[in-house]
Parts: sequence; structure tokens; C-alpha cells
Amino acid sequence: MGRCLDLARLGRGSVEPNPLVGAVLVKGGRVIAEGWHRRFGGPHAEVDALTRAGARAKGATLYVNLEPCCHQGKTPPCTGAILAAGVREVVAALKDPNPLVNGKGLAILRRKELRVRAGVLADEAAALNRGFLKVHRRGLPYVCAKWAMTLDGKIATRTGDSRWISGEHSRAWLHKLRDDFQAILVGANTALRDDPSLKGGGRDPIRIVLDSSARLPLEAQLVRTARERRTIVVVTESAPPGKVRGLQRAGVEIVTLEALDLRVLFEELARAGIQSILVEGGGEVHASLFAQGLADEVLVFVAPKVIGGRDAVTPVEGEGLERMSEALRLEDVTLERLGDDAVLRARVR
Repeated sequence: MGRCLDLARLGRGSVEPNPLVGAVLVKGGRVIAEGWHRRFGGPHAEVDALTRAGARAKGATLYVNLEPCCHQGKTPPCTGAILAAGVREVVAALKDPNPLVNGKGLAILRRKELRVRAGVLADEAAALNRGFLKVHRRGLPYVCAKWAMTLDGKIATRTGDSRWISGEHSRAWLHKLRDDFQAILVGANTALRDDPSLKGGGRDPIRIVLDSSARLPLEAQLVRTARERRTIVVVTESAPPGKVRGLQRAGVEIVTLEALDLRVLFEELARAGIQSILVEGGGEVHASLFAQGLADEVLVFVAPKVIGGRDAVTPVEGEGLERMSEALRLEDVTLERLGDDAVLRARVR
């Protein structure tokens, strides 16, 4: 099953909104074929492995990190291919939460007298497809809030300067981390202040900017590269029509909301197939994220720097809480060192 997960990761960036799936066929204690879902609309992992195995698949055990599908989508159901190949046993890590499947695939195989097991490396498999699972269970994407701050808790100086808080090791690590997410979201103030490109390490995620008044200039990196990399700007109905049209002519996708409500936006993005988002602030965006209970994870880079300033920007702004007992609690905390920086990662309780 561990090999299934390794194979599944090879599809990252090519299969979404489908899940990452790998498959391994074993017979007589030996691996006879492997496969993975390579691209959206292409053969699923099980079919890829079965095709490579050919007649050798008869009597084999199929390991797969997600329940085989049992419905006609862009490809025929995998359960049919498994039965036709004469596979003897299927071992799955997780049930597929998609209502079209959700246990039905495994039930079909059991009724045809195949041996079926589920739950092997379930936690690891759930972590790999956390966005896919959350979208089908709750209609929302998996969200990680990320920021870099100084030792005294600032993400920019009182003048707005934020380059660079974290060191080169941290920035290189972040670029690779971005590849784990389908999209990166920033607020308009961050986009205007830093003029970021929001690049990934090996692949380039979708860029999303919360810009209710369409203030993002046509000269911004995000706009100039919009025809090369998918860029979404979220505006409200009060945004100047001329500015909105200018962004659209530059290749930017526009999402218009009545009001800038993150829950409404995330539900719309989930319906559009965006299953995981790395939110890179700033402080007001993070405040809204936490206030609405939309964050699943927090990732914080802490640099050994002190800048001070009562008006310097902090990572979570908003009104704040009145009592310490109301504080948002984190769990499963990990801490590691990257150069001179520390990076803290934790799950929102």
C-alpha cells in the first residue's frame, strides 16, 4: 500500500479534480504490475495496472489506495475491469466518499465473491487525498493558512515592507510545498504590496486574489502572466466594470460575489474542482478564515528578527478575541529548522 501511495503522488497536478490513486498487482508474493492515474480523463490506476499485467492478473491481489469506482464517468467503471481480469482479492486503503461510489464498489466485488479488505494505511491515504475527501464530505476545499513572521510576531514593518522576513532555505521549502496545493490565495493588499508571482516548485498552482474593488493593476505580475498560468480575481458587484473588463482582457478569470464571503467563495471553488488551497494572507484574510472556521491547518515560518512597531502588520488581524480561553487551539504540532528559521505546522482542532 505504501507503494500505491508513492505511485499516486506521480499524478499530482495532472489528475485534479480526480483523486490521486496508485495500484499494485501482486501474485505469488511478487509484484507483477503497477499503475497510477496519470491525467484527468485518462485510465484510472487500477485499469493502468491491469492493462500492464494482461493475463497475469488472473488470481492476483490488487492493492489500491482508494476504493475502485463503480459508475460510468469519463472512463468505464473499474469494478468491471477488475472482475473481467479475474483478480482474486482487492485491498483498499479508503472508501471513496463520492456519493456515486461510497462503499458500492467494494460491495459489488464482495457480491462477486472476491476477497475484499479496507483500511490499510488509511491515515496516510487520507492525508494524500485530503482535499478530495473534504470536498465530497463537506463541500469545501482543504485549506492551509501560511505566513512568515518575525520573532515579535510581525509580517511586515510599519511601512508595509516585508521582503524578506524568512531566509532562502524557507523560501525554497515553501516553493516545493506549494506543489501540494491546487491553488494559492492572497488578499489584494498582499498582491499590491509584494507584487508576487506565487510560483510553485515543480508545477504552478492556480493563483486567486481577493480584490473586491478590482484594484490589481494590469502591470502586476499576476496579471501579466495570467494567460500562462490560471489566475482568478474575486471581486464584488460594486467593482468598477471598466477595471473588471481590463483584467478579463488580460486573461484573468473573474469571480463576482455579492459580498466577499470566504465560505461562499470556497463552496463555489469546490464546485469548480478546486480541492486544496494554500492561503498566504494577509492578516485580515487570515482573521476571516479563522472566524468562519474554514482553516484545516496552519503553517508558520518564524525568522530570528525583531522589528517592533505598534502599527506593524500582524498575521491575524480583525477584531480579535476578548478572552484567552476562546483562543483557537492547534494540535499535531511539528517543528523543524530551516536554516536560521523555524517552521511550525499544526492542525486546527
